[in-house]
Amino acid sequence: MLKVVTVVGARPQFIKAAAVSRRLRERAREVLVHTGQHCDREMSELFFEQLDLPRPDHNLGVGSGSHGVQTGAMLGAVERALVAETPDLVLVYGDTNSTLAGALAAVKLHIPVAHVEAGLRSFDRRMPEEVNRVLTDHMAAALFCPTQVAVDNLGREGISAGVELTGDVGYDAFLLTQRAVKADPRLGGPHAGSGGFVLCTLHRPENVDEPGRLLAILEGLEGCGLQVLLPLHPRTRAALNAVAWRPGPATRVLDPVGYPEMVALEGAAAVIVTDSGGVQKEAYFAGVPCVTVRDSTEWVETVVAGWNVLVGPDSAAIRAAAAGFRPAAERPHLFGDGHAASRVVGAIERMFGA
Repeated sequence: MLKVVTVVGARPQFIKAAAVSRRLRERAREVLVHTGQHCDREMSELFFEQLDLPRPDHNLGVGSGSHGVQTGAMLGAVERALVAETPDLVLVYGDTNSTLAGALAAVKLHIPVAHVEAGLRSFDRRMPEEVNRVLTDHMAAALFCPTQVAVDNLGREGISAGVELTGDVGYDAFLLTQRAVKADPRLGGPHAGSGGFVLCTLHRPENVDEPGRLLAILEGLEGCGLQVLLPLHPRTRAALNAVAWRPGPATRVLDPVGYPEMVALEGAAAVIVTDSGGVQKEAYFAGVPCVTVRDSTEWVETVVAGWNVLVGPDSAAIRAAAAGFRPAAERPHLFGDGHAASRVVGAIERMFGA
């Protein structure tokens, strides 16, 4: 039986891995390695519980740090796990430091790498995630692309071998969770209410580590005319505490929420304001307009489709977009049919054997 080591470390990867692991464990032996990139209960443990993701076989406990320190620590720790496990394949997801460390440790040991969510590009090399994506794609033997745009991006970089258009495994996870929340509304938690609010998530260093930029975003939201629900990432909470920020009357601060609660909030929101790649996609899945407070995005399809707009750190522009951006067009089916995980597992079997 094929032995696969799956390397995860951050909240978006837990969601994607939950969709794939269900199918993969029917056909292969999976060993789960958690780098510890996200290590607190709200960002890690809770997700394993809610998504019914198998407990990690190796929890490396790397924790936070600068990009170089964190990636270096992960690289050594993942390598030790791979030497102990001797897998046939290493499976990585997305674009985090855990993704890069898992791929690099594998190729140094001559173990093939499969990359789920391959081919994404923001074309902004200032973003650490963009560097991680490009390097991982150029190391991977199997590249599972969520959209045709991702396939085309790889082709322009000369990568065609091992490329598969599978659809988006995040869409699989979203649909499963959405159905579960509809069947049992208690899973959605106490915050969703009746809708008509702005849901905002912020965590990227270019926003959170720049006090002027972060405060400009929050100032714009406070004046948009709608209630703002703000689940605070630990990094964002620390940054706001450092500048003694206090929410205005329209802003309601929440602790980080689990995935079912997030799906419920996204579905009930009037508009979503975010700097998260995953939340941009989930807004599209939910049919909710998205305002992305970044200068570029890897999910260019959602912008082209007219459901996502990029806005810089300008309070007036953010206020106007949150209050007035409403897509006029239908939503084309960009991300597959909800069966991407089965295609990923089928391609792994075909490429690497059962």
